Amino acid sequence: MLSGNRRRFIPSLLTALLLSVSSHSQAHGLDPVNGLLTPESVVQAADGKIYVSEINEFGKDGDGQIRVIDHGKSAVLVQGLDDPKGLTIIGNDLFVADKNRIWRVTLDQSPAKAEVYIPASAFPQIPQFLNDLAADANGNLYVSDSGDIMGTGKGGAVYKIPPQGKPALLIDGQADARILAPNGLLADAKGEHLLIVDFTSGILYDYDVASHRLQEIASGFGGADGLVRQANGTIYVSDWKAGKVYRVDNHKAVLVKEGYQSAADIALSQDGHHLLVPDMKAGVLDVIQLH
Repeated sequence: MLSGNRRRFIPSLLTALLLSVSSHSQAHGLDPVNGLLTPESVVQAADGKIYVSEINEFGKDGDGQIRVIDHGKSAVLVQGLDDPKGLTIIGNDLFVADKNRIWRVTLDQSPAKAEVYIPASAFPQIPQFLNDLAADANGNLYVSDSGDIMGTGKGGAVYKIPPQGKPALLIDGQADARILAPNGLLADAKGEHLLIVDFTSGILYDYDVASHRLQEIASGFGGADGLVRQANGTIYVSDWKAGKVYRVDNHKAVLVKEGYQSAADIALSQDGHHLLVPDMKAGVLDVIQLH
């Protein structure tokens, strides 16, 4: 049943299904998963469960969903979304960026429930293309609006959402012309600095939240999408356009793996030693072992 902006979805157990998992078992217990429906983003929870946003048919409302993968078995957790993209977890809640709004999925309830957490009307201006989500240790959310990402490649913005608060604009193209189509985000623990990769320019920036200063870190990431950082400080960036994954080494983009059709919003595994890579067009979740 739908009720205003707070639509709730109860997934049917009948929709649960097993996906094809790569036959070569890996020692780390994480295996590539095939047969996904346009996977865009991935995140692994503390209990080891992996959540994947599936856009399905792009631009078709209502056919998007969130899938949970647990010990090689897969089930649909939430259905009825539109084009779900960026994911992040705070406590027992999974947050999902979907077109021009943000959903909250309650993970500690069975069945899980989803409701609109931030509607489009709560933003200072209606978002065009909400994309990635990040969180800091204080429970603040950060979301990128990639603007006219598939057209002019401009018009993007980045917002901060405090707990129980409304989105506040951090930076956009009017404040700094280098902000074109911001995509991947990564906040430090205190929320003092925010890493931003831009899909149009392929540049990685560090944004100082207090001073609003934007500083270039590295470039050459093509259609930059996902962004993660290991505990040792190594940063990884995915290139959706070229199907590649890079690491940042001495302010340069160094190739880690190529051959993807479209490497989307990557995530670190809970052990911090594996990179989860949704290959959107291939319908595959790949795993890269890191050193």
